[in-house]
Amino acid sequence: MTQTLDIHLLEPETAATRAATLAPLLKALGDEHRLTLVLLLAERPHTVRELTDATGLGQTLVSHHLAPLRDQGLVTVTPRGRANVYALCCDALVTPMRLLATLASSSPEGLDACRTADGDCS
Repeated sequence: MTQTLDIHLLEPETAATRAATLAPLLKALGDEHRLTLVLLLAERPHTVRELTDATGLGQTLVSHHLAPLRDQGLVTVTPRGRANVYALCCDALVTPMRLLATLASSSPEGLDACRTADGDCS
């Protein structure tokens, strides 16, 4: 079961404190392979084997990149038989990840999604 982030906990904090809190999370997402894994997990939970098949990365490398995502609380792991199933930490992370994936596409839908999200993509 996923949980939701309570973003209201950050409201009283200063911008500098928010930045200090967010920097490690963004650093974990800043690697291309880790971001690929998160984008895949935004679609549905996956096992390491499914992630290796989807990315073409080796099992050791996928596990290596999942570790900082787990450490930052962005990804959860649930044992299922002999496999571990990885999922995004919360539903609140799914929508922004899907929006980023749409924006990164070279299709016109990327710009349409941006315009829908905030009304201006300039």
